[in-house]
Amino acid sequence: MIEVAIRAAKAGGETLLRYHANLRRDQVALKGPNDFVTEADRESERRVSEVLRSAFPDHVITGEEGGTPAGSSAYRWFIDPLDGTTNFVYGIPFFCVSVGLARGRDPLLGAVYDPLRDELFVGERGRGATLNGIPLRVSACARLDEALLMTGFPFKQVGHADAYVASLSALLRQSRSIRRCGAAALDLCYVAAGRADGFWEWGLSPWDIAAGAVILSEAGGRITDFRGGDGYMKGDVVATNGRIHEAMAGIVQGAFARLL
Repeated sequence: MIEVAIRAAKAGGETLLRYHANLRRDQVALKGPNDFVTEADRESERRVSEVLRSAFPDHVITGEEGGTPAGSSAYRWFIDPLDGTTNFVYGIPFFCVSVGLARGRDPLLGAVYDPLRDELFVGERGRGATLNGIPLRVSACARLDEALLMTGFPFKQVGHADAYVASLSALLRQSRSIRRCGAAALDLCYVAAGRADGFWEWGLSPWDIAAGAVILSEAGGRITDFRGGDGYMKGDVVATNGRIHEAMAGIVQGAFARLL
């Protein structure tokens, strides 16, 4: 299964590279407020789904652009064919393909591919996580005031901006610095790789989370929802190296208390 996930992620990445060189903004459509979709998204999802369906015709595939008809298996693939579409549209080099597999509620494996850097992040439950074949490990940072954090803004749910600003303000005061890069799957992988120490975001979708959650966990990290529970696939995520988790999650929970 992990070999198929890798093939699928790379097939999507090859598609994105082909479109990236010649993308024009007049080829971009809006699915909703501030929510772009391009022909690259659709073609990448078609390629990813094709690889998965040919190997596992009975598996369910859920993709950001619609996926394919439901299968009969307990296995479900969550695919984001272009995580970071806004970056892609504006020529910002931070986007990826994310392919995750779950059985029931349990994420099993994930492959996240950054085609511009040719970086392949892979994780498999109980077998560890790697970047281009080299084992990954989260950072050793044990203090929030020494931590580099990452986040994403709720651009589809601007009604929650006040709570987000509160969390951003509090963590900006208590951390070393914060980055907003624009692709949640890669953000999770960067925490897994020790490039950042923590990440939080509200309003994500399962295809943003499924692959990165396994990669992070297998690299020694911790991921929860804003309440500190295991409901992170619903979209509110705090992900850390584990050592700063309680401190960071407590601040985020406080900021979003009225929404939880």
